[in-house]
Amino acid sequence: MTAAVPDSPRADHRMCSSLDDTGIPKQHGSRLPAVSIALGALSVASFWVVGLGFLLGLAAVVCGAVATSRSAVADDEAASLRALLGVVAGAAGITVSAIALFPMLAHL
Repeated sequence: MTAAVPDSPRADHRMCSSLDDTGIPKQHGSRLPAVSIALGALSVASFWVVGLGFLLGLAAVVCGAVATSRSAVADDEAASLRALLGVVAGAAGITVSAIALFPMLAHL
């Protein structure tokens, strides 16, 4: 036995996260800007591990550059700023890793 729920004027269909106000399914944003920020932060945090900070920084720059080239990110200002932040964090990780790597190479 199922109970029927009356359709009230307060019940609207905006509760569903995959539909916008007009009932058209929304396109979900790209995750690449967030991945780029995470990789950039990890590259800065792991600069002392020989080569790891450099590789993570390079991956962050590539993910951020690919994210900015996508139309879904280019149309969304917040997502494009996150992608740019990921590129900057990746470049900072590359720079810090390179600065830490030079004194290590002198001792080899």
